[in-house]
Order: sequence, then structure tokens, then C-alpha cells
Amino acid sequence: MSERYYLTCIGCGSKYDPNNIIYKCYRCGDLLSVEYSGEVMKAEIASKWNLRDFTVWRYAELLPVSDKSKIVSLGEGGTSLNKCVRLGCEASLKNIYVKNEGENPTGSFKDRGMTVGVTKALELGMKRVACASTGNTSASLAAYAARAGLECMVLIPSGKVAFGKLIQAIVHGAKVIQVKGNFDEALKIVEEICATQPVYLLNSINPYRLEGQKTIAFEIWDQLHHNVPDKVIVPVGNAGNISAIWKGFKELYAAGLTEKLPEMIGIQAEGAAPIATFIRERLEKIRFVEKPETVATAIRIGSPVNWKKAVRAIEESNGLAETVSDEEILSAQRLLAQREGIFVEPAGAAAVAGLIKLADMKLIDRDEVVVCILTGHGLKDPDIILKQFSKPVEIEADIGALIKMLSLNP
Repeated sequence: MSERYYLTCIGCGSKYDPNNIIYKCYRCGDLLSVEYSGEVMKAEIASKWNLRDFTVWRYAELLPVSDKSKIVSLGEGGTSLNKCVRLGCEASLKNIYVKNEGENPTGSFKDRGMTVGVTKALELGMKRVACASTGNTSASLAAYAARAGLECMVLIPSGKVAFGKLIQAIVHGAKVIQVKGNFDEALKIVEEICATQPVYLLNSINPYRLEGQKTIAFEIWDQLHHNVPDKVIVPVGNAGNISAIWKGFKELYAAGLTEKLPEMIGIQAEGAAPIATFIRERLEKIRFVEKPETVATAIRIGSPVNWKKAVRAIEESNGLAETVSDEEILSAQRLLAQREGIFVEPAGAAAVAGLIKLADMKLIDRDEVVVCILTGHGLKDPDIILKQFSKPVEIEADIGALIKMLSLNP
């Protein structure tokens, strides 16, 4: 095994060599996690981070890649952390920040995971990669596979992927296949293909992909001048991101770089909320949603593969899970765009909708530092905007007509 990192089962604790192509535990079938040795988990690693550019690979000591010459990068990471005073006023909160993941190369947080996952594919000698996707994953994998010179196949639920995301996968040369079913059915097929054929799976069931996504936590810590927020609010679909971000904060804590951990808050759309329902109703067994429906296509997932990791992140952090309606999501999308100048896809706006709802419920204190994760750019799903807003007004090419329309006369 690598002396620096290894794979371990989150269920039975079995350990595996990181050079094996494995996605689930052979013994109990549970999910895997990448863990680092005590020699790595030391505060001194941060001194190296300060010498590097502000990208995902700034944090190379806590990323599971052995051969740095194989790194496949498009300059991902280093996204802005914006303090939102006007948004905070709407919710009567003083310290609201948004982490704008739409600034990544393909417009979503998925790029963080793909730079690590595709690099790992090269390191393992793979020639083909694949994923199932509601949109952002396919766009990201297609771009990074093109960068690496790998064949790429993506399965998407027929008619359920936003146009802005679909065209990204197409233009990057991926083989795009529409499945007559939902995301969960597409994922089942691609898992079977990757288990029986020489194709590397890059959905978030792959533990290496989540390692890239945890760098969101490292960047927040960096951008808050080596401080940790009180709460982090994350939209939850397949549930890899919230668990990855929590893992990142835990690693900062384990390395002695912070003495505090945030509460993790997961937000799901009402029509696709198996995790929120499980936690809020204290169920003994999770109830997956057979036909998930929400305007937020990126989180329209009824059987999230990482649900155990997400539940653990929320419970370990003393956090919570909440649902928001499509109306609340679209209202938050508009509010963020018109108050702060930040345009996000509906799934990203779910975090802001959750913030507003929790503030109304008095579950966030006025002075707490809260970070909302905005998962993707608004241009990923432009049709949603066209359905909500009126078409632009048309006038004659005459200044008088403009003055009349705007009522500018004294």
C-alpha cells in the first residue's frame, strides 16, 4: 500500500491498496474513503500550500495522486468567497458568504473532483472513462477526458438534462447516451459497465473524485484567514459534495490547522428529498424516491449513492437537513442575482433558499458566519429564466420612444 494514503471501507473498516481499481468494499459492499497517514496529517503542510497558486492542486499533500506528472488540470478551484451584505439584510443576518463554484472551468464544482479523478484514471493506466449524470458531471468529465486524451461515455436521463449542460458534453466529444429512465437507473447501468469492462467509473461513488471536492473546505479556511465558519449550507443531490466538504474540514482539524468544525446543513428539493426526510423524521431505514421531480435538475436524484456519508457528515457535525420548494429555489435564484449580481443554477440557489428558510425558523443566529455553496453557473440552465421572466420590451429606434417608455419626462 501507499505509505501516504490508502482506501478504507466506511462500514467494516477494511483497508485496500489505493492502486487497485475498486469502488466499493469487497467484504461488505459499503462505500470507500481515502485516508492519509499520520506523517501527512501535520500542520507543517500548510507552509507548502502558501507557496502555490490558488487552485485545487495547492493542497497536493492531501490529494491521492502519486505521479504529479500525470496531473490533468484546467485551472480549477480558487473560486471566490463573496460576503453578501444585501442578501444578509434580506435574512436579517450579518455574516453571510457564498462560495461561487460556477467560476470553475466548466461552470460547476464537479471540476474539482474530475481533475483528481481523471488524473487517477491515467495513473491507473485506464483508457476509457464513464459516468451517469444529471448534467454537470457529464460536462465536467467530458472536458477533462478531452484534456487527458481519454475516451469518454456519459449516460443521461432522457429529456431531464438542462440544455446548457448537455451541449458541453457534446462539444467536448463525449459519447452521450440518453437512457429512458431517471438518473438512478442510468447510474446502475454505468456501474455494471465499469464493473465488467475496462472503463473507469467517475461518479461520486469513486472515492478519488470526492477528494478533489473536499478542497472547497480548504479554500474556505484559507479565504477566511485560517478560520472556519459556523455553518456551511450545501445543496444535496447524490450527496457526495456535503460529505467531501465535511471530510476536508475534519482533515484541517486532524492536522492541527483549526480548533473548530462547522455545522453541515444539507438542503434538498421537496420532490427529491430522501436524506432530509430520513434525518428529520428519524427513520430507521432510508426511503428512496422512485420518481424524483424538481426544477433543480442537478439535485433531481431519488437514490443518492453517498447518502450514508452525507448522513454521517450532518450528524457528526451536529448539523441538520431541510427541504425547499421549487418556488423557494427560483425566488432565491432571482434574489441572489438581483441583490448580489451572482447568477447560479437552480440547484445552487437551493442553498440560498435553505438559508432564508432557516433564518425565518430562527435556526441561524444573527452573528454566525455562514457559507452557502453555489454549485453551478446560471447559464447551465437558461430555459428556467426564460420561463420566469417577461421578454424584453421592443421599441422603435427613437429616443423619444425610449423616454416615453421609461417615463423620464419631468
